This record gives sequence, C-alpha cells and structure tokens, in this order.
Amino acid sequence: MLKNMWDCGSIRPDRSDRTLKFEVRKLEDLMTRVLPHFRTYPLISSKQADVVRFDQVCCWMSAGRHLERSGFVRIVRLAMEMNPSGKRKYSESDILKSF
Repeated sequence: MLKNMWDCGSIRPDRSDRTLKFEVRKLEDLMTRVLPHFRTYPLISSKQADVVRFDQVCCWMSAGRHLERSGFVRIVRLAMEMNPSGKRKYSESDILKSF
C-alpha cells in the first residue's frame, strides 16, 4: 500500500528476521513524497523524534552538506541518535574514519 501511495520504493525480503521490508533509497523520493507525509501526519510515538532527525539528515544531504567534513560529521552524529536500541554494523568512529 505504501509503495502505491507514494509511487516509489521497493519491497525486499529480510532474511535475518524473515519479514518483508519497504524501503525508499532515492533522496528525491524521500524529500518529495515520504517526508512531506510525515510533516503533515506526524507519528504519535517516540519514533517521531527519529523521523525529525531523518528529515534533517535528508535536508542536509539534499543541500550537499554531506560532502563537507563538518556536515558529514553532523549527519553521522545525528544518525547515531536514531534508533538507539538497534544494532549497528559500523561504529561512529569507523564511519568518521572513512571520510
């Protein structure tokens, strides 16, 4: 339903938990289709704070801030604040070393 509503994204299997995931990978689709929805209809849960952070990250990336060291660092730090109970493949320091 989300794929049809936003007319973007894809559905992929996640073998780790045997579920299907909906994902949008194009920044333009996130900025023009997905994030406006959550600005109009915010979540009524603690996850809304992550949506606001993600919105900020997308805005910075859209402005090219991720290409500057200071912008990249800010984005990584903000991303690390999202979903704090989730598992991470890479640590903040490993990501920052890659720049």
